[in-house]
Amino acid sequence: MGCQWVALAMRHRSTPHHNLAMTDVSPQPDSPQAWRRLFATLGLMTIGSAGMYVVSVMLPAVQAEFGISRADASFPYTLLMIGFGIGCVVMGKLADRVGIVPVIVLGAVSLGIGFIACGWVSGITAYALVQGLFIGLLGSSTTFVPLIADTSLWFVKRRGVAVAVCASGNYVAGAIWPPVVQHFVETAGWRPTCIGLGVFSVVTMLLLALAMRGRSPAPAVVVPKAGAPVPSDRPFGLSLAQAQGLLCVAGTACCVAMAMPQVHIVAYCGDLGFGAARGAEMLSLMLGAGIVSRLVSGWICDRIGGVRTLLLGSFLQGVALLLFIPFDSLASLYVVSALFGLFQGGIVPSYAIIVREHFPPAEAGARVGAVISCTLFGMALGGWMSGKVFDLTGSYHAAFINGALWNALNLSVALFLLWRVRRGAGPTAGPTPGSDAAGATA
Repeated sequence: MGCQWVALAMRHRSTPHHNLAMTDVSPQPDSPQAWRRLFATLGLMTIGSAGMYVVSVMLPAVQAEFGISRADASFPYTLLMIGFGIGCVVMGKLADRVGIVPVIVLGAVSLGIGFIACGWVSGITAYALVQGLFIGLLGSSTTFVPLIADTSLWFVKRRGVAVAVCASGNYVAGAIWPPVVQHFVETAGWRPTCIGLGVFSVVTMLLLALAMRGRSPAPAVVVPKAGAPVPSDRPFGLSLAQAQGLLCVAGTACCVAMAMPQVHIVAYCGDLGFGAARGAEMLSLMLGAGIVSRLVSGWICDRIGGVRTLLLGSFLQGVALLLFIPFDSLASLYVVSALFGLFQGGIVPSYAIIVREHFPPAEAGARVGAVISCTLFGMALGGWMSGKVFDLTGSYHAAFINGALWNALNLSVALFLLWRVRRGAGPTAGPTPGSDAAGATA
């Protein structure tokens, strides 16, 4: 290693300055290199997000082995998502300090330890703690906010689409892992399945981390379109704290509602007599449709902005939640699960776009991390709350209604923010140079 540094130093001293200027070219945003890196990011998020879906698929088996209530069986998911939420803030800041590759390596090792430990625990408490610490806090969190923030640095013209592609890895995981894990749970048992996942996660994530080496492009100067929001210290005409607080409330509320079908669809199908395998298929279908939703929502975000995209997704998610109540046959549940995935997939990425559009750029990373963390806390609360409502009522109908009410809170915040935007609260970009409007004012 020392010889390499000496060689590099000698090369630097003997190389003419004009050659250095030609070879030390900064990476360019929206370049082929950026797109290649994006697909590595997609793979990392797909593998790193497995834990949040694996725990849902294994919920019936874990409940049966430990002889516990539905709410207690949902508690590991709650701790996982709390750890995930805290980890997103911590790992986002850590990535800013040490770079993305060390963070990914930490996540790979932690996920390996976590999954393997889950295969050996003797009780629900240890199982829940491992899920929260190793899989949530130190594992999956390294492949969410840090990767979204890194992706946003590599794209300018197609930032909305790129962030959507990156974030869709979370749903690719949801489409792939439930049927795969369910197969191995039925054939080998849930404990050997956890151990196998641990080995797979370490190996594949360390290999993909090699593609993430290299510095990010220099910040690009972008002239916003006429009428577009301009980042400021008064987003939506509110203080930074007020605007951040509203987004955090919205993120929590939308994901309490989102968690109900995602966490409990497998158990719900078992209660209806359709079996856990059918529930795993519905979860896979739901999250597979969410991939389409996230990609389409990214395209929509680039055209109508983050706030309107959030409002559209929130309204449609509420409709889909209510459809679960009257339609509980096998065929209709497949249809409603697909609709739910199509309607809600673009909600969470829209928060990152909203922050980029309205908040000071220097604070965007930390504020994106805070809002995304609140969405994960919402998932944690919603997963546990739905199980508790089921234990109290003996039915999931009340849990669906509870989710719809939380969704209404999210919808009201989105409507308020849109009202603030439409009445001109906060600065907007003027005419761009060379436009007709600019010529008229000149």
